[in-house]
Amino acid sequence: MVANIAAYLLHIPAGRWLGPAAYGEFASLLAAQLALAVPALALQSVVARQMVRGSSRAQQRALGLRCVVIVAVLAAISAPILTVLLHTSATAAIASVMMAPVLVLLATEQGILQGQSRFGELALVIAGAGLAKVVPAVVVLAAGGSPGPALIGSAAGLLVATAAARLVVDLGARHDRDVEAGRSTGSLRAILAASQVQLVIVALSSLDLVVVRAVVDREQAGLYALGAVAAKVAFWLPQAIGLVAYPRLADPGQARAALRSALGGLVGIGVLVVAAAAVAAPLASVVVGAAYQPVEPLLWVFALQGAALAVLQVALLSAIARGRTRLAAVAWCAAAIELTLIATLAQTATGTITIAAGTAVITAAITATVALLGAGTRVDDRGGGALRSS
Repeated sequence: MVANIAAYLLHIPAGRWLGPAAYGEFASLLAAQLALAVPALALQSVVARQMVRGSSRAQQRALGLRCVVIVAVLAAISAPILTVLLHTSATAAIASVMMAPVLVLLATEQGILQGQSRFGELALVIAGAGLAKVVPAVVVLAAGGSPGPALIGSAAGLLVATAAARLVVDLGARHDRDVEAGRSTGSLRAILAASQVQLVIVALSSLDLVVVRAVVDREQAGLYALGAVAAKVAFWLPQAIGLVAYPRLADPGQARAALRSALGGLVGIGVLVVAAAAVAAPLASVVVGAAYQPVEPLLWVFALQGAALAVLQVALLSAIARGRTRLAAVAWCAAAIELTLIATLAQTATGTITIAAGTAVITAAITATVALLGAGTRVDDRGGGALRSS
């Protein structure tokens, strides 16, 4: 909750101090940053799964370091591409991608805590990292800084938080269990499989925000970026459900009950968030500025998109936990359809969010149903036969 609130509050001063045009650039860079965070998200899932299965901290940290090298190379390649695609400065693009390797290091420590069900310490790390990422950016923006320096401040704060996270893990560490002979300790191949699952989640949660800049003018894109904050609230608000449920999702004996409980909680929270967005919509222009008033009637639709994506995320996390990442094919098809529809049919912010929200709801319903039917079995990292069944 602390980390999410901090992330949301960043958009309020950014929207007010930067104005719609510059804020649209800032929001697009943050969305692109999420794509580069995919390996970190996947790594945390794999590390947590392997810790449930009895791996050690040292083994998972070695795996994390291998991922850092790969992500650093990808970040270097991505910077000039973002400069061209998002029509932003080279400084801003570099600042956006430099956080990716740091996120991988942080994800390793968070995965260790999650896999060992050390949720109190994990909460401390997540909250600290959220504040360390946001506070420096707000300070830079308050001083009149542009999106590039603000993102550099975020990266510096996150680096400090990562060092603190490792200290938390080691100070409260339990004695590592002996790893059984022949037991998998995780691999880059497993991370790659999990990465494509995490990537499609990020794609569906950010695709519309990136593509809308090519569909509408800069002012409309800025309005859409603010509306997308409601989607992010609905998406990230119930993240603790999937985080806490994940170790049980990785246990075939508890997977079906854990998934059913998690999905039920997400649907309930989603309904409340959508209703709250509809009722509180008039406050948007009061808090951020009158320039954003045109997006108020659409806030509940943005919230619906985010709530559906939260359901989709947990359904796909259960697939990672069970080693059945082929389920992500449904979401990849949905992303392709959404991209095609937005590019060919959407000419306004209203048309874009209508397509995005409709795609999210249908995809979440299909994926959650399939995940529930398959819960209770686990396959190995190579996609082989079931190892255990409830």
